Amino acid sequence: MTRSTAPTKKPANPPLRILSCNILAGGSVKRYREYVTQSWKHVLPTGKRANLDGLAGIIGDFDLVALQEADFGSLRSGFLNQTEYLAECAGFPYWSHQPNRKVAKVAASSNGLLSRLKPDEVLDFPLPGRIRGRGVLWARYGKGEHSLIVLVAHLSLGPQARAHQLGYITELLEGHPNAVLIGDLNTPIESPELRSLFARTSLQPPATPPLTFPSWAPNRAIDHILATSTIKVDELRTLPHLVSDHLPVAATIHLPEGLRLDD
Repeated sequence: MTRSTAPTKKPANPPLRILSCNILAGGSVKRYREYVTQSWKHVLPTGKRANLDGLAGIIGDFDLVALQEADFGSLRSGFLNQTEYLAECAGFPYWSHQPNRKVAKVAASSNGLLSRLKPDEVLDFPLPGRIRGRGVLWARYGKGEHSLIVLVAHLSLGPQARAHQLGYITELLEGHPNAVLIGDLNTPIESPELRSLFARTSLQPPATPPLTFPSWAPNRAIDHILATSTIKVDELRTLPHLVSDHLPVAATIHLPEGLRLDD
């Protein structure tokens, strides 16, 4: 008597919990006038490490955390790499950062990615714009067509610059059916530049994007977690962390069958 030994089917990937947060270099703003009346706080490290400690207590529940406006070592952060600091405080084994803009020794902005999964590849792409200092951090988990691409971006304030930057991101997404674009995109879902992105890629707009800015009285949805049509997004929401001028936006994503992150 012979018995067939069919290969054991691998269990599906568990859902991934994702968070995006513009951390304002650890700064605190509670009303518009504080941009002026407390402008000195933006160039000094006063209180910023305590704010980061509070954030570290929140982000530990997530698998991937995308950071924008993280300082990578200047006067305003006390010469601290804030991405590395948050990774250590919250127990993330992997972290990457993308330096974008440095203003003498006063400010040094970057995108960051904290991860509980080991990325197979991390790349750094500068974004187009008349003023340099914007970029997208590109990470790949898995291999070949069965991989997940994670892009972390902080786009420009002007619509024309954003349109060029999203056009560049469209090119980065080509050939990658499973992808997530995360970050402060500085524009609502219904903007022409995001509508163009959705028309040219398989990224899907959320039905009800949560309001993220300003954090003390949010009335604009400009921070986003956007996934391709192969990925199911649920539990899209903001977190009540009122230190930065943006609320963190969180989501749980479910990856398609066949996509393996642990091979």
